[in-house]
Amino acid sequence: MKKHTEAQLTNQELYVKAHQKHHHQVTAYRILIFVTFLVLWELSVALGWLDAFFFASPSRVILCFVNLVLNKSLFMHIGITLLETLVSFLLVFIISLIVATLLWYSGKLSEILEPYLVILNSLPKSALAPLFIVWLGTGTTTIIVAGISVAVFGSIISFFTAFQQISESKITLIYTLGGNKNHALKKVVLPGSIPTLISTAKVNIGLSLVGVIIGEFLAARRGLGYLIIYGSQVFQLNMVITSIIILCIIAMGFYKVIQFIEHYIKKKILN
Repeated sequence: MKKHTEAQLTNQELYVKAHQKHHHQVTAYRILIFVTFLVLWELSVALGWLDAFFFASPSRVILCFVNLVLNKSLFMHIGITLLETLVSFLLVFIISLIVATLLWYSGKLSEILEPYLVILNSLPKSALAPLFIVWLGTGTTTIIVAGISVAVFGSIISFFTAFQQISESKITLIYTLGGNKNHALKKVVLPGSIPTLISTAKVNIGLSLVGVIIGEFLAARRGLGYLIIYGSQVFQLNMVITSIIILCIIAMGFYKVIQFIEHYIKKKILN
């Protein structure tokens, strides 16, 4: 029995080591690809293969970043975009959860609203931004609404679909034990939909960021979207590329935060 337990522990240790090694290799390859890209980019500009005016270079981007930091404006623009994105994302999640729950409660309501949700989700949201400006004026409210509009309809559809895919036998068991629809929602539907809710949230955070940037293109005097538009108008493409790279870093940061929350929930609740 003791030998069997020791063999089990050894196998577990080997699995953990192999798993850690795999993650280290993946991280190393990611860093290698990124560094290689930066080196090739810098060399291409230095050797004249790419025009520095149009494509900038890593060194020019770093210099532009330092200048923006010294001007004490960059962190203000980043903070505004972060705040608008987070507010948009949270509102998308709350609205989607409430509407999807209402649709789950009422089959007739879901049949009535489903085609409208599909149509609204199919609309190009950039076409709605000018309307938001006319209706709401320029400012933070318009930008947040633009961020919400990009993600909310698809999120509602995803949440409602997840609710519908819960096993009917589990819901029937709740009813058999004397529960009602509220109990079925709290005990079966919501817990069973957590993986879909989290995976949809990963998509929604990126879509909210896209919507916010669209709004800042048209209705802002602050934020990274404004920096991109301003830089393109005055032909400071170093500023444009620097802002885009910062947006990529922000998107990755948001993704990692939600991924951490996902791992925590799986570890503490689902397992």
